[in-house]
Amino acid sequence: MNASAPLDHLQAFRNGVYHCFDHRSDALFNLFDAITVAGLVPSFAHLSLQGPFERGHGSLYAALTKGTLDAERVRVLVGTTLNADHPLVFAIDTSTWVRNDAETSPQRGYFYHPSRHSAGKPVVAGWSYSWVAQLGPVSSSWTAPLDVRRVAPGRTAHELADEQVQHVVNVLPAGGASPLFVFDGGYDPVRLSKLKDADSVSVLVRVRRNRRFFFDATTRPGPQGGRPRIHGAKFLCADQTTWPAPHLEHLETTEQYGTVHVRAWTGLHVKTTQDTRPGSRHFKPTYSGTVLLLEVAKLPRETRQPQAFWLWWRGPGVPDLAMLWRAYTRRFDLEHTFRFCKQTLNWETPRLRHPEQADRWTLLVLLAFTQLRLAQPVVTDTRLPWQRPQERGRLTPSRVRQGFVQLLVPLGSPACAPKPSGRSPGRPKGKGSGRAPRFPALKKSA
Repeated sequence: MNASAPLDHLQAFRNGVYHCFDHRSDALFNLFDAITVAGLVPSFAHLSLQGPFERGHGSLYAALTKGTLDAERVRVLVGTTLNADHPLVFAIDTSTWVRNDAETSPQRGYFYHPSRHSAGKPVVAGWSYSWVAQLGPVSSSWTAPLDVRRVAPGRTAHELADEQVQHVVNVLPAGGASPLFVFDGGYDPVRLSKLKDADSVSVLVRVRRNRRFFFDATTRPGPQGGRPRIHGAKFLCADQTTWPAPHLEHLETTEQYGTVHVRAWTGLHVKTTQDTRPGSRHFKPTYSGTVLLLEVAKLPRETRQPQAFWLWWRGPGVPDLAMLWRAYTRRFDLEHTFRFCKQTLNWETPRLRHPEQADRWTLLVLLAFTQLRLAQPVVTDTRLPWQRPQERGRLTPSRVRQGFVQLLVPLGSPACAPKPSGRSPGRPKGKGSGRAPRFPALKKSA
């Protein structure tokens, strides 16, 4: 590949970002660059002090309140940055923008939060966003977010996951391999089996340790007839006596996790109590899949004892156990992306009132992270004195952000320069200027 190809790709991406903005496009683009280079700031107004933002702080607020952008065009543009040399493994998860005290902000909901609590419970009020990101071949602090959508009232994370799966399938080239979507606990395997593209994609989701499954029924009704059986023998994850010999098994030794043992049982399904078809004589549909038990000897950070993970897989073909357990461990890379967006790109810094403004700001953060990802091959390492040097292609998101400001001069900006403030050039002074006084003098009464 030509050395200037990544720089040209980054330049084309910046031009595409500018064309995604409609009203207040120049201020929005300057804000997009300010998010990329600023780092953590005390307040939203401090972004106007950054060099790429060539306007006053008033334009900063006007960009979010009055500016508009085409969300679908943004998703299509970010979809073009898909890493073709990475496996087609994608992670979908939600992250909550905590707004406990914003009582006047509409469309807030109550969501689970692992570290912040409200009234002694791990439930917070705010806006929840569903992210989908492509995972790399090895665990790292980089992912490739492709889409982010807010979980609006009346909708569920499963519905948004269905839309995001369709979006990724449309972005992928036709005739390729089947993509794999990895979910953490909190997603229901039955609902994930009802995706519109469930027959052409693979789904891997974590399930509870006390989950109950059933083997597919193999016996048929006798000569006297009767209703055919749907559920076969029970499979209890918490009861080892119900486990038959595994149908598939994988064993290997790694440096991070030690001995990795994966066992799989095929032809298992979950009882479902939801049936949208009218009447009670219809059979409730079942969705067969593969149950996996993942066991490791140690963890990369030996702060606690490793625990067994139960996973459920459904997709075309035969599951590749060596690839599935690695895909699930790489799912945690998305947590690094959430942390970087919140602590470095100031995703939760603005105290916005309306959810439409929050959606606009979230898409800007998505574009800023994508710009840093595209700049990784070309940015120069601008390290602090106590940081170790790293190769150009192995820089972390924080190191890329530190050196990205040096690329702004050769890249340039498609945004127009701001107009000069104050009196327009050539405008006459004093009387006859056509401008009414701001505070006219009161006429004296006779």
